[in-house]
Amino acid sequence: MLAISACNASSVNKDFRDLNKNGHLDIYEDSAQPLEARIDDLLRQMTVAEKAGLMFINRAIVNDDGSLEYIPGSGPQRHSAIGAVDLRNMNHFNIWDIPDDATVFAQWHNNLQTYVADNTRLGIPVTIATDPRHHFSTNIFAFDARGFSQFPETLGLAAIGDLDLVQKFAGIVREEYTAVGFRLALHPQVDLATEPRWPRINGGFGADAELSANIASAYIRGLQGAELSGTSVATMTKHFPGGGPQKDGLDPHFEFQRGQIYPGGKFDYHMIPFEAAIDAGTAAIMPYYGIATDQTDENVAMAFNKQIITGLLRDKYNYDGVVCTDWGVLTDITVGDGVTWHARAWGVEHLSRAQRVRKALDAGVDQFGGETAANLVVELVESGQVAEQRIDVSARRILRQKFALGLFDKPLVDVSQVAQKVGSEEAVRLGRESQMRAMTLLKNVDFEAAPALPLRKNTLTVYLDGLDATAVSGYAAVADSPEDADVAIIRIDTPWYPVETDNPFARGFHHGDLDFKGSRKREILDLLQAIPTIVVIYLDRPAVIPEIAAGATALIADFGASDGAVADVLFGVAKPEGSLPFELPSSMNAVREQLTDTPADSKDPLFELGFGLRYE
Repeated sequence: MLAISACNASSVNKDFRDLNKNGHLDIYEDSAQPLEARIDDLLRQMTVAEKAGLMFINRAIVNDDGSLEYIPGSGPQRHSAIGAVDLRNMNHFNIWDIPDDATVFAQWHNNLQTYVADNTRLGIPVTIATDPRHHFSTNIFAFDARGFSQFPETLGLAAIGDLDLVQKFAGIVREEYTAVGFRLALHPQVDLATEPRWPRINGGFGADAELSANIASAYIRGLQGAELSGTSVATMTKHFPGGGPQKDGLDPHFEFQRGQIYPGGKFDYHMIPFEAAIDAGTAAIMPYYGIATDQTDENVAMAFNKQIITGLLRDKYNYDGVVCTDWGVLTDITVGDGVTWHARAWGVEHLSRAQRVRKALDAGVDQFGGETAANLVVELVESGQVAEQRIDVSARRILRQKFALGLFDKPLVDVSQVAQKVGSEEAVRLGRESQMRAMTLLKNVDFEAAPALPLRKNTLTVYLDGLDATAVSGYAAVADSPEDADVAIIRIDTPWYPVETDNPFARGFHHGDLDFKGSRKREILDLLQAIPTIVVIYLDRPAVIPEIAAGATALIADFGASDGAVADVLFGVAKPEGSLPFELPSSMNAVREQLTDTPADSKDPLFELGFGLRYE
């Protein structure tokens, strides 16, 4: 394997082009030729197996030293990138864990691009994808930032409601992603928070469709620019046509899901953010696992539903970008102690894997996420069940994205520039500032003849629960017990309760009721009764906290923030500017009675959508 050292990007990419000739000069390597001519030329040279390899994207393991060889014990061997290249002609990879030093990841990226140039017939460059990495979060869907700047979660961006900030945030994400080689963002997520119990609310922009649409547009513009180019990160907007209205909030990652339901007749409401994303030119769209119950002529998961993909997305909205399934719709996998996690092939469980591929292709899908089954596409073509011309349609869309991103012209990154572009001082500052701006003040009664917040600096003794003492030590003395303090600060998370299942991944999803129960509730209420208490609650879903809100001296919500950022807001160094991106219901009974597909419709909400106080 040829290792590429840190050097000037232009010279690196010139060397790469020399490597990539493989003994022939073709139009697809000539950037002066029209885009479609380059695609035509490359498609003519490709075998069915090579086209099929384009149509699958799965996880790849990144070694801590940036090398490519599979290391036993580092993870399943099926996630070896060079194995997938050699055996399956794959050239799209989704990266989970990366080394602590982002420079090492950039080196791995360059090594992989060079391996592909040296060791494949056509040298088609790889596309590296990632889920969001720029949010301060402890939710199961949070990817370790590893040096990237940290903003609040997307709900926090919605709470601030500043579209200029959103576009600036997305521009920072673009700069940091492209510095290390990420060129495909498996985001934004624009599902609407109409069912308060759904575990994936924290990945979207709340319940308001118009606000979500406006944010999605700014987000996509920030990542892609006016159109895809050599400096863009392609966006894959998800989860079409909106995954929010899940019955009882049960997520369709798992077989216990009960379908998406629309008792309020609001299917079109959930389409509003996707319409904006399409207008903004999103490069790809991901349909969700769910079944849009009784909305089409068959109750099957979105990836297999021709009325959803072709009838709605392709025909009504004239969308000709890449459609990629969510991860794992074809293949069962084993998790935990021999537990089978079934493929999310809801409604078509009876079909074989090959039949599922055929049905998804017929529905209008181009690419399969979390899968390595390129051989099934080859088998379908060779057996005459799927025409090669159909494969060409998807291959063309996928290649068009690669060409537009400039991957054929400049596939390598300048490793020497990573340190100054990832986690820059300005980006980190803006991220922390945004964490503080997103905080949403819900209650602020008088404490010692003045509003409790902001707390007075250097005059109080505080008792802390759930907050690191070092975060407030510069502002107040810290007591070991409530009895020795003037005021308490307690930091809590929205409750959740694991579903009873053998699947360990399912048990980590934030399902279930939204209210505190039992001893934990009693502990919180006892503290509120014992001493004036500031409650800070992290909202990844709409918490049900009427008694806590009643007993708190002040109540403030965050959407992903460090303890230091929280302390700065509580002591007035910064001000909370957020407004709730969803309502907070007054009871679990109100949650159960509200309409799953309808925003902000629970009876007598404790705090309404858009509520937020300000410091005086």
